[in-house]
Amino acid sequence: MTPPEDPLAAPCLGKAHARRLRDIYRSAGWPCQDALEIDLLAAGLLQRVQAASGHETLRVTDAGVQWLAAALARNRAALNAHEALVEQVAAAMGRAGRLAWRGLSLRAQVPTADPARPMRWCIARPDVFSIRQTSVESYVEPVVHEVKVRRADLLGDLRHEAKRAAYLHLGECWYVLGCGAKGAPIGQADEIPPDCGVMGLRSGRLEVVRPARRRVRQGLPFGVWMALAKATPVTAGEDEPQSLLGAEPGLAGDESERRAA
Repeated sequence: MTPPEDPLAAPCLGKAHARRLRDIYRSAGWPCQDALEIDLLAAGLLQRVQAASGHETLRVTDAGVQWLAAALARNRAALNAHEALVEQVAAAMGRAGRLAWRGLSLRAQVPTADPARPMRWCIARPDVFSIRQTSVESYVEPVVHEVKVRRADLLGDLRHEAKRAAYLHLGECWYVLGCGAKGAPIGQADEIPPDCGVMGLRSGRLEVVRPARRRVRQGLPFGVWMALAKATPVTAGEDEPQSLLGAEPGLAGDESERRAA
């Protein structure tokens, strides 16, 4: 059977098939004889090889190698797009007069269904975490930005209520939605829970689609302060001196600055 011109677009092949094909490519090729293997064999991405001993193994075909290369290229493109948007958000927070960090691991509390233990600790890893530059602890106004550039990732993330609860424990939570291949947003504001704000891209610029609900809190937990002390904030870039003239319009930091003024 001739494999499809774009196997990644075939409805029967997904991430699970890609993982299995990579596993077979890295291994001796022992068969599992399950549904994934049947799909890969039918698509011409795997080939059965009969050994002299009578044992049957699997070999990734040339078409399978090309499919893996295409999958790797798409994953790299998505990662690059995600990292670029994360960097854009972090830089925008810096220009808005905030201290921003990327790649933090912060301890947060989330509710449980156990009355004897209503809260539990977990590790939150926001794409961007920022606070106001202020000497008053209660004015720090922490904000979490979760960046999504693929709709499948967005929908999967929205099903994780505990992850969102951890972000809300840390401060305001914003979803930053990138654009798909045709330039359309990967999601709409009404798909995002009302507790969270929504930002999007328009002509390459960040724009507030829906503001986050105002959250009143008294400073940050000690563990978060320790994590921030051990990390290096993102610099605002070459435009940093101009930020003294005013924050960028349409960003979460603007309203925060006005409220604290």
